[in-house]
Amino acid sequence: MRAVWIALVAVCLTGCVSRRLTVRSDPPGALVEVDGEAVGFTPVSIDFDHYATREIRLSKAGFETLTVQQPIRPPWYQVPPLDFVSDNFLIGKHVTDRHELAYTLQRQRVESGGDLVGRANQVRIRARGG
Repeated sequence: MRAVWIALVAVCLTGCVSRRLTVRSDPPGALVEVDGEAVGFTPVSIDFDHYATREIRLSKAGFETLTVQQPIRPPWYQVPPLDFVSDNFLIGKHVTDRHELAYTLQRQRVESGGDLVGRANQVRIRARGG
């Protein structure tokens, strides 16, 4: 009888909710960093353990680097104290909480040589003056 209880507890305490974050970009193929850690190139999906505001950074040659403070909000069944039940006691059920994020990257601005020289001269004048 004790073995049955141990088996029942083991089954009940296995996680029943998984969390998945997918990042897409236009154009695709951008390097994605989540909280400073490179996770792959768009489109990319990763699993995560807890909800929070994440720093998402996308970079691709020829495009401006995009950095976003992205809140990842929990669904109603993952708000305490309901999360304890959904994480531990949904016997026979497995739920995947999916979050899909899509970003558009802007083309990198190319400055003409004259504009660049003009700005360099302004910096040089300010540096000499103060």
